[in-house]
Order: sequence, then C-alpha cells, then structure tokens
Amino acid sequence: MSRIGKQPVTVPAGVTVTIDGSTVTVKGEKGELTRTFSELVTIKEEGTELHVVRNDETTASNAQQGLTRTLLHNMVEGVHKGFEKKLELTGVGYRATLKGKDLDLSLGYSHEVIYKAPENISFIVPDNTHITVQGISKEQVGQVAAEIRSKRGPEPYKGKGIHYEGEHIRRKLGKAAK
Repeated sequence: MSRIGKQPVTVPAGVTVTIDGSTVTVKGEKGELTRTFSELVTIKEEGTELHVVRNDETTASNAQQGLTRTLLHNMVEGVHKGFEKKLELTGVGYRATLKGKDLDLSLGYSHEVIYKAPENISFIVPDNTHITVQGISKEQVGQVAAEIRSKRGPEPYKGKGIHYEGEHIRRKLGKAAK
C-alpha cells in the first residue's frame, strides 16, 4: 500500500471540490483548477477530507494512488495559498524588469530577452536581480521558473546566470597558474 496515497487530503474552509468520475475540479479564493486522473483509482469525498482508494492491488494502481493524492493536495493548496519560486540573477549587467505582465531580462546577450507571462502566472520583481514567479498550479510555476532559468543558467566558473534562491552552484577552478 502506498504510504503517501493512504493519507487523506484535508480541504480547508473556502475551498470547494467537485468530483465527476475521474475528473476533479477544485475552486478557491485564488482560482480554479481541473484535472482528470487515472481510472486505476477512485477519489472519495468524506466530510472535509478527500480519500484516494485503489480499484485493484496492482503495482500500477499503487503508484497511481500516491501520485493522485499528491496532485490533489497540490491542487487544494494552490487554490487556497498559491505557490511561488524565487530566482536570483548574478552577474554584471544582468537585470530583470517588468513590462506590463511580461518579464524583460537583460542577460549579457546583444538583445533583451522577453518572457511572456502565461495564464495564471504573475511575476514580482522586488529589485532588478530578484524574480518571484507566482501561481496556483505548482507544476506550472515550476515549469515557468525552469524556463526562465534556462535562458542563462549559472555557469560553473564565475557563477554568473540565473539560479534559484538558495541553490548551491558547484564551482570549478579556472586554469592553474604556473
């Protein structure tokens, strides 16, 4: 039995969950998320808790039970509190600014890099070297943060580039002097 999957998902006040077969819709103060899950598991609502139950005893349904429970928990937490990822820009001349909803990045290229904000994603730029990506879908927030980081990933010699806040960058030694 899946250790994660057998734990219930607590639905906080102000969040409504609608279950239609294998499709679940979660509405909260931040927005609404809908997802269709596997037919190997059944989602049951009991009071203020959601339970994920396997339909059979196969390994695949065991894996789907844990995955479904985690995705449900992320949906409930996302519409209730939201998610965010913080990025830092390191390097001379590397900066970020907001142009409307879009992110304008100056990353040492001969041109500016414009990253258009997807639906349900917002950017906060407290100063020109920090970016906060916010949204209700944990998956989408992580994907957008990874795409921004890939525009100029941190290089191992000087550590210049975009990296997550608190990320350790493995540094290499340069050429050894004689």
